[in-house]
Amino acid sequence: MKISCAWMYAIGTYGFPPKVTDIYAAVREMRALGFRYGELEGIGYDNLAQVIAQKKVIRQAYRDAGVDISSFAVLLPGVISLDPAERRKAMDWFRRGAEAAAFLQSANLWIDSYFPPLELLEGTLPTTALVYGQGLRVRVPNGFSWDEFWKRFVEAVAECADAAREQGLPLLVEPRVGETVSTSDGMLRLWDALRDENLGFILDVAHQHAQKEMLPLAIEKLGRHLKYVHVADNDSRENRHLPPGNGNVDWEEVFSSLARRGFDGFFAVDLEKLPDLGGEFDRTRRFLEQAARDHHL
Repeated sequence: MKISCAWMYAIGTYGFPPKVTDIYAAVREMRALGFRYGELEGIGYDNLAQVIAQKKVIRQAYRDAGVDISSFAVLLPGVISLDPAERRKAMDWFRRGAEAAAFLQSANLWIDSYFPPLELLEGTLPTTALVYGQGLRVRVPNGFSWDEFWKRFVEAVAECADAAREQGLPLLVEPRVGETVSTSDGMLRLWDALRDENLGFILDVAHQHAQKEMLPLAIEKLGRHLKYVHVADNDSRENRHLPPGNGNVDWEEVFSSLARRGFDGFFAVDLEKLPDLGGEFDRTRRFLEQAARDHHL
């Protein structure tokens, strides 16, 4: 089993998004917690630009710590904008991020599925701040067309997949609660629209559990398109990202299903900001190591 420290460790420890200067400490702490793999993110234009500008130093920091990058997330909601100018700007920066991911020797390039262009009445978008356990209230604006938006969304993901392929990297899409793709069926619909072997999906256990997915069935449905797993727990009523055992995810069936499918991708510990966050990441890593032994993962 390849166990990674999700970027949520750095966010929970240093803020959203972490400053580039905090990356050097965060990656050393990941290694001290027992992780040989860790994530990295460029969140928005300013943060991504700083990561790109410091990519040589960042790559050396990961090397010095003995940590390999399991996935680099280039998170720019503008790539799915219906405004052509904003979309061109975002895609230009995405391609720069893809080049940086290859330079950093990341195993994967990752995007979110992003919030559709609705009017947000209540709640916080995850691209603004990571707030768990909240609800969202939205209004569909006048003139919005789902069919038109979905067409543009598919085109945007296709362009991101092409940019990743040019750098020799697979593109992973992470569905999250409230975003354009939020369920296993949504992932499969996106796959059917693109039929691109360079496209894969992240199963975020906590997000999918909060979506009331039957996780073993979701794993079976996604099959070979499932490339990466984010590990966290909740009670399926609130979208929390808690340590395994602090919710009601049936982890035995999750691991059994993944083993049956022959899953060989990364498991990333993905906990929200909690007291003793480092200790919780360490305990969850150990939980995964035991699961690997029990289920031959």
